[in-house]
Amino acid sequence: MAGHKNHDYHILPPSIWPLTGAIGAIVMLGGAVLWFHDHGPWIALIGVVLVLYTMWSWWADVIAESQVGDHTPIVQIGLRYGMVLFIISEIMFFSAWFWNFFKHALYPMGTIEGVEVVPGTWPPAGIETFDPWHLPLINTLILLCSGCAATWAHHALVHENDREQMKWGLWLAIVLGLLFTTFQAVEYAEAAFGFSGNIYGASFFMATGFHGFHVIIGTIFLAVCLARVYAGHFTPTQHVGFEAAAWYWHFVDVVWLFLFAVIYIWGS
Repeated sequence: MAGHKNHDYHILPPSIWPLTGAIGAIVMLGGAVLWFHDHGPWIALIGVVLVLYTMWSWWADVIAESQVGDHTPIVQIGLRYGMVLFIISEIMFFSAWFWNFFKHALYPMGTIEGVEVVPGTWPPAGIETFDPWHLPLINTLILLCSGCAATWAHHALVHENDREQMKWGLWLAIVLGLLFTTFQAVEYAEAAFGFSGNIYGASFFMATGFHGFHVIIGTIFLAVCLARVYAGHFTPTQHVGFEAAAWYWHFVDVVWLFLFAVIYIWGS
């Protein structure tokens, strides 16, 4: 029969979102350059709004496709591969910050005074680092408990098909994620060093700050999944969106464990 679908793949219809995303990205970049040259942030903000609108609309289309049955087992494999590749790219991103920290910690730059080279120290002289066994340890436990709550929600859906337990697990994971972000802000406010003027502060805030940004993104990711649960989405066999959120959240957990061990304990 002509036009009859005899395969498990999803043939995407024409979409405007790649175009609007590209336009939003270039407007955001160009606006940021103009902002750096004292022309105001408004063009950059227009680009940000367009990118956010594209993200919202494109993901809404993907969710709609999943609800009408377009996400067959074959399509789900492709979506999972895409998430795995994205997480690998994130691993490479954080590897750069760990590389930077290790380089300066193992080979701190010295200073030249007269004709004598004074060896560098790590942390640099005058830097008062955090005690890893106080707030950083508490934040570590909070984030690990949040990861456990996300696993609870996943187990409740896949193995028990218990949507109420899934809701409780997601609520707990989200609240703990917000608590982690709050404590991170408190830690930054109490830091005895700044971002500029020393390599330790720059390395510390870039590594932990980008992780904090990922925590915020992951919290939003889980919140969207919770809203979808209340909307009746996800089944034990159709839950790629939630699975991607859980994988991302566990990735955030693992990165923090490395940050805690390297920057807070070893690097201090």
